[in-house]
Amino acid sequence: MAAQSSTVVVDEATIASFKAQLRGELIQPGDAAYDEARKVYNGMFDKRPRFIARCVDVADVISCVNFAREGGLLVAVRGGGHSAPGLGTCDGGLVIDLSPMDGVHVDPVEKTVRAEGGCVWGDVDHATHPFGLATPSGFISTTGVGGLTLGGGIGYLARAYGLTVDNLLSVDMVLADGSFVTANAEQHPDLYWAVRGGGGNFGVVTSFQFRCHDVGTVYGGPIFWPLDQAKQVLTFWRDFILGAPRDINGWFGFVAIPPAPPFPEQYHGQTMCVIVWCYTGDMDQAAARFEPIRAVGTPAMDLAGPVPWPALQSLFDALFPPGLQWYWKADFITDLSDQAIDLLVKYGGQLPTPYSTMHLYPVNGAVHDASPDAMAFNYRDANFSEVIVGVDPDPANNERMIEWARNYWLALHPYSAGGGYINMMMGEGSDQVRASYRANYDRLAQIKARYDPHNLFRVNQNIEPAK
Repeated sequence: MAAQSSTVVVDEATIASFKAQLRGELIQPGDAAYDEARKVYNGMFDKRPRFIARCVDVADVISCVNFAREGGLLVAVRGGGHSAPGLGTCDGGLVIDLSPMDGVHVDPVEKTVRAEGGCVWGDVDHATHPFGLATPSGFISTTGVGGLTLGGGIGYLARAYGLTVDNLLSVDMVLADGSFVTANAEQHPDLYWAVRGGGGNFGVVTSFQFRCHDVGTVYGGPIFWPLDQAKQVLTFWRDFILGAPRDINGWFGFVAIPPAPPFPEQYHGQTMCVIVWCYTGDMDQAAARFEPIRAVGTPAMDLAGPVPWPALQSLFDALFPPGLQWYWKADFITDLSDQAIDLLVKYGGQLPTPYSTMHLYPVNGAVHDASPDAMAFNYRDANFSEVIVGVDPDPANNERMIEWARNYWLALHPYSAGGGYINMMMGEGSDQVRASYRANYDRLAQIKARYDPHNLFRVNQNIEPAK
């Protein structure tokens, strides 16, 4: 009896042979584990893969790539599963699930860390923190190392130490033809150039090696202000962060205060503005450094202070559990004008659901050290990365929050640099993908043609192979 997907028929003997090659588990429709295994972080995506292979090693990944290529199967690669547009799954194809591959090795002498492709950032932080080390990552510790890195990696440490890709030393990869390569400055330098921001277009990354920095305890956390002070706070933050020393970072956002500790009951459900800080400098100087920040307006809640790096990185994990409905819109901004600030405040005060939010991340400081053509990530002249996110547990609210996010984005887009952060975009289409790489797109398409000429890896923010 043949097994079928919507487009591809795979005979049982071939499936049995594939399954015998795997050390990991092969999950199919009808298996007890199937419904749980097919879930991804963004509950807006409810897809039904024909196969889910939970790989435990590189050999499993090679078998998966060969099986998919030879059988004409659609391939989705899943690391942490946080992809905004649900790119860690597909209908009728093969999901290469790397989540069992979560080993981490720290070299405290060389100050490097190697993380397997299924790791989340919490795994990395857990391993590096006892050595007083960290590598730049994102803002939530359940985010996958693979997805965040391959798209660029904007996070708390970006102003001090650059993007995640600026600290990526080497990758191990399985290519579309099933071969295994290491890409770094000496080996496959074109591939190394491409994976630093070019997404999952070029193969399956099975491990990442990063440079680490001396980061243990930081001075960080959120300071909240009432909504009627948002313009004052946002204007201050814009001017402050553009000229601030690199050892201080803080992202600005609009949020609804959760009805839970540590927030006082009188603020529950209120929309406020917030800056979430991360200072990596001398802790003895921290209080003095924050004096001008605390003098802005009248903060409603001040929760900033000394905190272990992993605690800051995981601060919001519990607020955003897997399975919520997510809709994202993103742009880079070079000059944040007063007119743009007025629009940010207008729409930010109209959050459509308690989970919805808008964040502005600074991407200056060390992010500007690399040239736009140094690697695939291009927007080295931008100062801010904007993300507008409609979020809610209930799909019934999707239409309302999507309309809000789109209107917000349309109002701000004329003030943008023209493209957005690839990790915070939905399936925007080829024009928006091209805009996100600007002058680097054509080179990426040529490298794609060299390493994946038939576009096997296309469940991503896709870069089509050059003809």
